[in-house]
Parts: sequence; structure tokens; C-alpha cells
Amino acid sequence: MWQITLLSLLMTIGISFPALALREGECEVCVATVNKFADSLADDVKKDPKKIEEQFKKFCKGTKSKENRFCYYLGGLDESATGILGELSKPLSWSLPADKICEKLKKKDAQICDLRFEKQIDLNTVDLKKLKVRDLRKILNDWDENCDGCIEKTDFIKRIEELKPKYSSSSKSEL
Repeated sequence: MWQITLLSLLMTIGISFPALALREGECEVCVATVNKFADSLADDVKKDPKKIEEQFKKFCKGTKSKENRFCYYLGGLDESATGILGELSKPLSWSLPADKICEKLKKKDAQICDLRFEKQIDLNTVDLKKLKVRDLRKILNDWDENCDGCIEKTDFIKRIEELKPKYSSSSKSEL
């Protein structure tokens, strides 16, 4: 009888471990941001968790949108309510891959893996008239531009059309 119980226990443990691994596309913001940050580190910094944490805080100052939210969750921003930077810095100092680090971070805070990048829109093929004003504002914000005096949707479209040649080399904008 005890052999059956032991066998069922081992099967349960064996089945549950693969479920902990990240699925394709899960934690996309976490994986991309950790990879981007790790690539920016110098070799001497990569071995010291304290230096990694300092560099992460500097890295977070230049982030926007979803990466900024990721930094907030980890404690990389001054206004962060909590901090779990050690869960990033120690595994990174051990050269753990980004997806494995994000698995560990997901256990600490599931919100980290709920972050998703917004879909990308090709401004050369999209009909701006069909976009919402919120999306038009987002395009301008991504370009670090503003639209002074814009009240109606046509005003935003006109401003985007004016600026489009300036940003034509980056024809895709995150939305």
C-alpha cells in the first residue's frame, strides 16, 4: 500500500514541475527587459549583485511604458513601493538565463508576467482616421512630441502627418 502512495506522490511531483516553466510568449516584458539590461552590463559588474542592483536602478531611469512598470515592480524606481531586486541581481550574477530569472520573479510577484508589450502598428499602412484619439496621442508620445492646441481627431492626424517624415526611418510605432 505504501508503495502505491509513494508512486502516486512521485508522479504528482514529476507532473507538476514542467508546469512551472514559462510558456512561449509568457513574461515577454520581463524576458526582453532582463536580456536588454544584462546585455548593457560590463563584465566586472555581472559578477557582483550589489553593482547589478545599482546599474539596474540607473537603467530604470531611462525606461518608458511597460519596461518602466517592470522596474516599478522590482523596486528599480525611487517611487517603487517594494523591492525584490535581489531576486534579479543574484541569479543574473550566476549567469542564469532571462527566462529562468523571470520564472523565479513570477513566483514572487505574478504581476510581473502579466505585463505585455502593446501591438505594433505600421504607420505607412494604417489608416489614421480609423485609430482612436488615445492611439494617436500614444504615437506622438512615443515620438516624444506633443500637439499643442489639438482638440479634434483631425488635429492629431494632421500633426502626425507633419511629423511622419521626421520619423520615417522608424516607420513602426508601438501601440
